[in-house]
Amino acid sequence: MISHPAELTPSTSWEETVWAYTPEEALVDHTANPRLCVATLLPFRNGQPDWEGFETSVRWMLTCAEAAGVEIAFVLNADTGYIFNLSEELYAEVIRRFRAVFPEPKIICGTTAVGAQGETFNPGWYRPHLEIAQNFENVEVMIMTSRLLNELGTEKRRDAYYEIAEMITVPAIVHALEPAFVPWASPYSPWLLHELAKHEKFVGGKISTLDEPHFLYWAAMCRDLGLDFAPHSGDDFGIASAIKMGLPLLIGAGVSACPLICTAKKLWSSAPLDTRVYKLFEAFQSLEDAVFRLDAKGSAAAYKHSTAHVLKLLGLIASSEIHPECTDRRPDDEADRMREALVRPLRIADRLGIKNFSLA
Repeated sequence: MISHPAELTPSTSWEETVWAYTPEEALVDHTANPRLCVATLLPFRNGQPDWEGFETSVRWMLTCAEAAGVEIAFVLNADTGYIFNLSEELYAEVIRRFRAVFPEPKIICGTTAVGAQGETFNPGWYRPHLEIAQNFENVEVMIMTSRLLNELGTEKRRDAYYEIAEMITVPAIVHALEPAFVPWASPYSPWLLHELAKHEKFVGGKISTLDEPHFLYWAAMCRDLGLDFAPHSGDDFGIASAIKMGLPLLIGAGVSACPLICTAKKLWSSAPLDTRVYKLFEAFQSLEDAVFRLDAKGSAAAYKHSTAHVLKLLGLIASSEIHPECTDRRPDDEADRMREALVRPLRIADRLGIKNFSLA
């Protein structure tokens, strides 16, 4: 069983390493209070960005984090912000408008392959988003995967990330995901994760995983090897795991369940432990299981539409519309489905005295 990075090869699978068999219980941490990175929703109304709703939802999340003593960072222009549907002009406008109203919070800007075409990967496709994002202060960038980057062989994939890093002047987070989000996606192998983790530009990574415990693999490897690299969980089906292990979250669920997640992080670090946190875990997970449910094609991509419905029901935005060019849509009865999904978390929030979480 492999336990040393020198033994890793590009073809090594996680199942060949000790890190695939480390139990979550061995990584529990009640003292850490890592950041919550919320993949911020860009709401729409009448086919245009709803800037008032955008600002209102951000203020709401800031209030929730401050009340619980949680560090919050805002992920702009990622999947929840419709990065794949944004023009470069709108991409920049989202950041400008955020910074004009909220000059202090850390922002993490999603970047992807702009104008990709053909069948040969070009690292320069990431330059337009990087150049826009890096013009702002207190910013990190997230290198979101793209089809041709993902399809490279393992070593060439590492080399491509390193080439992208040459264009980066701020702290960067790499991003891997499973096919539940896009059908061509494939997570990092242990060799690739270690290669990226040791690069000075990459301060952390996000793993969006719904079916395989890759976040646990990442956490076990990074902690065991003492890597200066922060695994960020993108697992919206396993939010409590990151809280229990004292690791950061970078999730769309951070929007629809922000006050619940912030309170859970606070309760988890309480001494003595407030065991009501376990019921809170169950409550917000029941909501997010509905928000991120898989469709007939096995995709959770329409969670953005469900999130908009939740925020409308909470009175934070005026419309449940999504980007007019986005095809990730829920059925017409989604408002009723989300109202039903909110019943249990609303009851628990009331019993725990959690503010800022009630129907409009």
